Amino acid sequence: MNPALNRYTQSQRTTASPERLMVLLFQAALKNIRTGASELTQGRHCEGRRALLKACDIVVELMATLDRPKAPELCDQLGDLYRFVCSRLHQAALSRDVRAAQEAERAFAPIASAFEQAVASLGQKVPR
Repeated sequence: MNPALNRYTQSQRTTASPERLMVLLFQAALKNIRTGASELTQGRHCEGRRALLKACDIVVELMATLDRPKAPELCDQLGDLYRFVCSRLHQAALSRDVRAAQEAERAFAPIASAFEQAVASLGQKVPR
């Protein structure tokens, strides 16, 4: 990444609304899941493992943002989904199992997309 883009990205993170920050987290998790699966496919296991575990760390952070008192049933469902995604990411990272990473992506991508659409419907500019 070039220095100007680094400064822009950092500025975007520090001035973003909480909703936009959540979108950035979802996007970063998906990017790392996809990168990790690709790296495993290409035989670059260390790089793949690193990306998959980073994605899992992000998903754990997303889980920590759940506000159970406001929506207990939704939080239970999302918590279950996030735990499933992390378990598949760990499986993929430890056993070099690309299919496990793909399962995690298939489970996580619709939630990420739905959150991004929800934020966009609030009139928030969604970063790309």
